[in-house]
Amino acid sequence: MSQASDFGTGQVFLSFLWFALFVIWIWLLIVVFADIFRSRDLSGWAKAAWTIFVIVLPYLGVFVYLIARGSKMSQRSEEDAEARDAELRRYVQTASTDGHSSADEISQLADLHAKGVLSDTEFEAAKAKALGSQA
Repeated sequence: MSQASDFGTGQVFLSFLWFALFVIWIWLLIVVFADIFRSRDLSGWAKAAWTIFVIVLPYLGVFVYLIARGSKMSQRSEEDAEARDAELRRYVQTASTDGHSSADEISQLADLHAKGVLSDTEFEAAKAKALGSQA
């Protein structure tokens, strides 16, 4: 009981503060390591040196890294995000068409219409859908 009563509001606040600082520190380490390995302008040896520096002397290593290379961190992050976005768009484009163009689809629909498999209304609806999916 005495231990619970000794743990006052100030100590709770201090515990939350230390926990928040710990979370910020972990986040900062992750961001720095991600930037080290994302950097295209660093050689493998330079990446290894920065990694060892941050692991051996974490506080000094992170702060020196932020001072030395921090100004370009957001630029490298933006370039990486743009590259991922372009790759995703390229993948979605190729996956959505499945290698067929709208002209190929309309040609196949016209063949089915000529054979009598599709009625006029079905052919027009399928053609509109094929043209609409490529727009």
